Amino acid sequence: MFSRSGYQALPLGDFDRFQQSSIGFYGAQKGFFCFRDKQDLLGPSGNTADSSQGWLSWICHGIITSLVFLLMVVTFPISGWFALKVVPTYERMIIFRLGRIRAPQGPGMVLLLPFIDHWQRVDLRTRAFNVPPCKLTSKDGAIISMGADVQFRVWDPVLSVIMVKDLIAATRMMAQNAMTKTLMKKSLREIQGEKLRIEEQLLLEINDMTKSWGLEVDRVELSMEAVLQPPRDNLAGPPVTVPPVPGLEGLDGTVQLSAHFFGSTLAQAGGGTSAPEAADSVETVNKVEPPTTPLRAQRKPSTDELLSAVESVLSEALVSQVGASYQVNIALSSGTWSTYFIDLSSGSGRVGCGVPEDIPDVTLELSEKDLQDLFLGDLRPLSAYMSGRLQVKGDLHLALKLEDLVKAMKQRR
Repeated sequence: MFSRSGYQALPLGDFDRFQQSSIGFYGAQKGFFCFRDKQDLLGPSGNTADSSQGWLSWICHGIITSLVFLLMVVTFPISGWFALKVVPTYERMIIFRLGRIRAPQGPGMVLLLPFIDHWQRVDLRTRAFNVPPCKLTSKDGAIISMGADVQFRVWDPVLSVIMVKDLIAATRMMAQNAMTKTLMKKSLREIQGEKLRIEEQLLLEINDMTKSWGLEVDRVELSMEAVLQPPRDNLAGPPVTVPPVPGLEGLDGTVQLSAHFFGSTLAQAGGGTSAPEAADSVETVNKVEPPTTPLRAQRKPSTDELLSAVESVLSEALVSQVGASYQVNIALSSGTWSTYFIDLSSGSGRVGCGVPEDIPDVTLELSEKDLQDLFLGDLRPLSAYMSGRLQVKGDLHLALKLEDLVKAMKQRR
């Protein structure tokens, strides 16, 4: 994959550049009594805070380190069980001594100073995680559920510890954002046909963002869970066809339409209608017909009126179709919240104000206007959820069954 995409794998961090041994102190620890390291681990700007501190801080650091070392030597038979750690080949140990980061230790046996050393192990092996399937809309209007599998490895243990707290969670979020931004710019056909090229593009984008964390992504594999809504290809509808005119079947449709129009006009003229009579047949309409839709939108029913309408359509058949209870938290225009419940789990169903007696299967949160659009049929539950206007806590499949309730209300009207 790297050869096709042009990505060059990052070299493994030069962990032995400090020439550490396993247990030696003067050679292995880069000068145990030295007050300042000879090589900056974090680059030219990484140790700005250390370089800004005065010589007094370094003297105190050396004195405390020396005293702890002497204490460990005096109590060596006992302190050896706590101070000696074994680091395998596939791991490195990052040590913070009095808050200052040191060179990566290992593999082999590493000596820790009690009370002043805090350490953390870093695994250098290739690991993997999955990006959970998320719903997104493609360029052609298709709604798909897409996930991904990502393989990565740590190439610099120091950066992986000091640059990010939760490495897997941060990388998963970064991969999910990159996947969403990339796929929303492509159609469903491009996503299905150019899967390998999209994976290589995501690999480059994620590595550009995570290389400063000491992490390298080796592989990205997309997985399409389902197509929730097909693309909207034919938005303009079927083309209008002109009936063929006898004798002009081979001509263009526009020519046939013109011939059909003039032919009917000539037929009326040849039928005995004179010019004055034709002129008299033209009527001038001065009255403007009223529009079919009112100029002002009708007043939408309030929340209580909507719940009364919901209560009127409750039945055992509707309960058998839905089979769930809902708690609806509504954000009013005044800035306050109002809570209602719709119980479609037993009997003929119940609707009321407040929190339901039992734990609801699904909790919904939306504004009062969105609730009106939802129950009036102007807004579908899936569209409201995808656009973020409907917040769902619980089973999404049960939440989308509200459409059965909306259909029952439409039939009742």
